[in-house]
Amino acid sequence: MDNTVVVEREPLKHVQVREYVRDLVGECAPGTPAPSERELVQRFGVARMTVRQAMDALVAEGLLERMPGRGTFVAKPRNQVGRLLSYTSEMQRRGLLPESQTILARREQAGPGVARALDLTEGDAVIHWKRLRRADGQPMCVEDAYLNEVLLPGFLQSGMPTSLYHALSMRGLRPSWAEDSVTADVPTAEEAQALEIPLGTPVLRVARRAVAGDKVVEVSRSVYRSDRFTLYVQLSDD
Repeated sequence: MDNTVVVEREPLKHVQVREYVRDLVGECAPGTPAPSERELVQRFGVARMTVRQAMDALVAEGLLERMPGRGTFVAKPRNQVGRLLSYTSEMQRRGLLPESQTILARREQAGPGVARALDLTEGDAVIHWKRLRRADGQPMCVEDAYLNEVLLPGFLQSGMPTSLYHALSMRGLRPSWAEDSVTADVPTAEEAQALEIPLGTPVLRVARRAVAGDKVVEVSRSVYRSDRFTLYVQLSDD
């Protein structure tokens, strides 16, 4: 068992600015002015480049739009479904510092459910990677991921990566779409202990099947603390 704790860091200043602006304008009508770069520089005591990076991210996301000669404003909503994000990216988007602790990482034979989900034959080799995921030092979820070993030769021998989706990207296998199912449940004794919650506390179970091209690259089962995690879903009438 590998109990190594991996702390995934990025420069947090622009994340703080970005999430501050997101919260500030999140419920505002389209056309509402966003705070100016000068205001944000003064408020956070950061360089203008840091503020620009935060605002650029919100413009790229579609929350804000720039109008030359006028400023930056709340944009009209786009008709799009939610972006497929890894746990690392999702926590960073929320302004939280993600951490991962490997509980188990080994080669196994696929059971019937995992084999069916990964489009394999029962008994085929899979990689089973179980992690405790934290955010700002607090337990957020326990995640069991199953990967097709044929697509990831040497994965276990090369040292476990900080981010699974980054590792898949480096192999040209970053998921392009995924199916998630979410159910409310209560944790097992083991899950409750890992998440530091009393038995009987509600949790969210998220099952994911992620696909890159025509290949199923990841099947995962995660249990989230319902008092710390809110699932956001974007919908369109298209």
